[in-house]
Amino acid sequence: MEPRFDLNANALGAKIGKRFAHTSVAIMQSGLPKSLVELVELRASQLNGCGFCVDAHAKELAAAGEPAVRINLVAAWRESTVFTEAEQAALALAEEGTRVADAHHGVSDATWALVRKHYDDDQTAALVYLVAMINAANRLLVITRTKGGSYQAGTFDAAGD
Repeated sequence: MEPRFDLNANALGAKIGKRFAHTSVAIMQSGLPKSLVELVELRASQLNGCGFCVDAHAKELAAAGEPAVRINLVAAWRESTVFTEAEQAALALAEEGTRVADAHHGVSDATWALVRKHYDDDQTAALVYLVAMINAANRLLVITRTKGGSYQAGTFDAAGD
């Protein structure tokens, strides 16, 4: 399948995309570790079947020096020993926040309590926006059939400039 539409080649799409990128910059300035942001984005992207985003976030993690074992185990984080309790809380939030349509409870009280145990108010706000934003990005790229495989690490480092 070929991509359906290049949002960035459309003037309005690019204008909206720039504002979208500004939100991502604010999240990156929140104090959350970049590796955590990428892990959360990778997990949500796996759940949503966004090939471009899975490619991008796996490559960003690798370029930042994240061990392959951690990148490879994101999809099975509950059955691994390589993630901290704080990372597990964020990954649980990513999963439950992504699966709101098929999870009758949305984000569980237990997951929320773990998030609040490990993250301060600003970090919690950033995590909530992060989950919402990666889900929106996944949907944009799945709808337009943007394929994974060609992403180059660092492509979005200047996003929002």
